[in-house]
Order: sequence, then C-alpha cells, then structure tokens
Amino acid sequence: MASTVTSEPSKQSKDSPAPARPGYGQLLRTRGAWTFLLPGFAARQPFAMLTISIVLLVQHTTGSYGAAGAAAAVTGVSMALFAPYSGRLADRHGQRAVLIPGVLVHTVSGLTLTALALAHAPLWALFVAAVPTGASVPQVGPMVRARWGVRLKGSPLMTTAAAFESVTDELTFVLGPLLATALCTAVNPAAGLITEASLTLIGGLLFAAQKSTQPTVAAAGHAHVEHTSALRIPGVRVLIVTFLGIGSVFGGMQVSLAAFTESIGEPGLNGVLYGTFAAGNMLSGLVCGAIAWKTAPQHRLVVGYAALALTASGLWAAHSVLVLAGLGLLVGMCIAPALITGYTLVEGLVPAGARTEAFTWLTGAVALGQAAAVTVAGQLEDRFWGGAGFLVPMGGTLLALATLLALRSRLETRPRGRTVARGVGHRVPVTVD
Repeated sequence: MASTVTSEPSKQSKDSPAPARPGYGQLLRTRGAWTFLLPGFAARQPFAMLTISIVLLVQHTTGSYGAAGAAAAVTGVSMALFAPYSGRLADRHGQRAVLIPGVLVHTVSGLTLTALALAHAPLWALFVAAVPTGASVPQVGPMVRARWGVRLKGSPLMTTAAAFESVTDELTFVLGPLLATALCTAVNPAAGLITEASLTLIGGLLFAAQKSTQPTVAAAGHAHVEHTSALRIPGVRVLIVTFLGIGSVFGGMQVSLAAFTESIGEPGLNGVLYGTFAAGNMLSGLVCGAIAWKTAPQHRLVVGYAALALTASGLWAAHSVLVLAGLGLLVGMCIAPALITGYTLVEGLVPAGARTEAFTWLTGAVALGQAAAVTVAGQLEDRFWGGAGFLVPMGGTLLALATLLALRSRLETRPRGRTVARGVGHRVPVTVD
C-alpha cells in the first residue's frame, strides 16, 4: 500500500468497509488491528510511568523533591524536543527502523539512570542520564494512530479510531502512575523505573515486529512524493498551539487540585477530584467516537474548544469540593472532543508520509504545555491566594482559542490527490465527490 494519497474522500479501505454508523465493534474488527493494539498498549504504558518513577526514586535517594522534579523535568523536556524528530525519521525510514534502536537506547539509559540514583551520584550525572532517557522514549501512541490511518484511509471510522486512542491514552495515564507508585512504595524505590524499562523493551520490540501494519515508506526520489516536515503545514502549527492550551489544563489541574485539597486539610481528595476530571475525559471520548458526525471537524474543534475555555475559566472561582468536582467533570468532558477532533484533522491536513511526525508534534505540545503549566501554577499558588493556579488553565485555553479563531481557515483540509512541491496540495485540479 503506497504512502501517497491518491484516493477520493468517498473511497473506503478494502480492509475496513465503512459501516452505516461508526462504532467500536466495527473498528476493532478491522483486519490486523489487534496485532498492533495489544503490543502497542504494553509499549505505551511506560510513557505514563516514567516521570513518577523518576520522582519517587530520586526523592528517595536524595531526600529532595526539588532534585527529583528537576531530573524528571530534564527527561520530559528531552522527550518533547526529540519526539517530533523521531516521528519524522519513522515517516522517512519506517517505524521499525526507528523503534528498535530507540527502545534499546531507552532501556539502557533508564537502567543507567536507576543505577546512578541508587549509587547517590551527583545531580549533574542524573541529568546526563536523563537526557537520552527522555529523548529515546518510543512514540508508540503516534505510531498506532499512523497505523489506523493506513487501515482506515477514507473511512468514517477514523473519528472512532481517534476517540479510541484518546480513551486509551487516558487509561494509560490512570494505570501507569498507579502501577509505578505501587512498585516504588511496596517493592523497591527502583522497581518503577526497572519495570518501565522492561515494558518498553518487550512491548516496543513486539510492536516493531508487526511489519504488515506499519505505514509503507515511499521510495526516496519517487516522482510525486517529497518528504516534508509536518511543521511546515500551517494547520499543524495551529493545532500545536491548540494542544499547548490543552496541556495547560492538565498541568494546571494537577498542581491546583493538590494545593486546594491540601489547603482544606483533605489531601486524600486530590486523587478523587483528578479521577473525576479523568473520568469525564474518558466518558466523552467514548461518546464522541460513537457519533456519526455530520459537521466538518474544523467547525467541531472551534465549538468544542470554546466550551473547554468556558468551563476552564470557572475553575478559579470554585471554593467547595462539590463545585470543583462538577466543574472538573465538565472540563474533562470538553477535553476529549478537542483532542479527538485535532487528531482527526491530521488525516486531511498532512500527507501520509508525514503523519507520524505530525502526531508527535501534537503529543509533544501537550507535554510542553503541561510542563509549563505545572511551573507557572506552582508559582501562583506559592505567591498568591489558594486557587490562583487555576488561572493557568483559563489563560492557556483562552489564548489558544483566540489563535484558533483567528487562524481557523488554515484548518481547511487539503484536496485529495497527488502531492508535489513540499508534499502539500497539488497543481492539477481533481474532481471531488
């Protein structure tokens, strides 16, 4: 199957004929889906285990949350900066060619970081090991999304697949930290990172072994295909800003909910409140994927993001647990549709040969937005009143919404047809059904 886009919008993949109404049952019956879903799920668990595992290990060996947070931050920034480059290499050379050396480097780096922490090495040495550990985190989630794009090209099930992946991400970010925390506290402080490295190695290699479902790489020099960076596509840049705003919600909620529950003397409620937020996200993701949408995705994104900004803007004014839980549920319910629609837009905006990179840019944008929000929200909570950190989700989503409204025309999907000059658009008019 060629990686170029040559089909009309109405053409369906022969592997997954379009059902009358998209649903998860039809999606999971797509031929070959389970061969990459199961190993992919195992390989993406470490993504959610890494940060908390580093924090718990380094805090145990140094006695400092500051040092632990700094080591985790170096890992997170390295991952966000290198992830798009990893995605670009996967588009150019194939997922398997990038994934195998990547999981090997990550495993060795993660185990090295573990050994250094247990040996009470200086902080700079932990930073040195943290850079390759973060930079080599395998981008399995974007790779799975790219494989769905191959199997479902032109099918209305693409929105269902985007919703399924969003729910899978949420499930990962619920199970991963729980597993890492249990291992580090009940077994050994190093058990979280060791398990993370082991799951990356085993799951990553099993995922890489599924060669039949990975996107086909067009031969270099092919007449009508030119590999290009997804970042050069205006719509992708708009989506990156949009996803930075979503990251600000995740980061701002994490810090501010912890500060709020601590201020009322009920720190145990932090998990309940954040779990309510995550439950809203998962619930709306499931519903969003089961709907046969009639409106264009760019219009859905604007409406959904406006709802997200509106609900996030009320968080700072909540002064009771019940009100905050209700608002958190609504905010979570607004996030999933925005994420799902953004990922769905990639299929129409980005040539097949650059989609993995595009997905990694969006994933990295959420991570960067989250990291920035955690830092700013923490400063606001320390310097101003309790709950000031909730201003971060409000500010982040409002700024992103303003950008989205001003540049929404750039989200118009590109015409289907052969890609030439830079891989976007075409010079010969084609008939669109």
